[in-house]
Amino acid sequence: MKKIMIILFIGFLGTAIYGQDTKAEIKFKSEVVDYGEIAKGSDGVRQFEFTNTGNAPLVISKVYSSCGCTIPKKPEAPIAPGESGVIEVKYDTNRVGPIRKTITVTSNAADNPTMAIKIKGTVLDGSVLEKKN
Repeated sequence: MKKIMIILFIGFLGTAIYGQDTKAEIKFKSEVVDYGEIAKGSDGVRQFEFTNTGNAPLVISKVYSSCGCTIPKKPEAPIAPGESGVIEVKYDTNRVGPIRKTITVTSNAADNPTMAIKIKGTVLDGSVLEKKN
């Protein structure tokens, strides 16, 4: 009798675990943030907004950049289904020239657990900006 109860319990537990089709999904408002033309030394902080379109909590486990001049910051708490969150990116605007950087986002999203989001634009020296205006 004890063996039968154990087998039934394991079978019920297995059915309960596989019977739930819950998964997290991440949908970005935009996968590219365009800084445009900005002045050297200006505010380099931008945000990527996203929503959990799945039916399970979304956990962003890792966010990293293609170089040290871009510092991303991920949300620490899980994002509930239907809720929105933000990944903050800070670019070092003391580097004059074009911006073309990729930020890799790793999460528990079922269909796309690793995504690439991008920043682009141009940092101009102050003298170049004065000539344009």
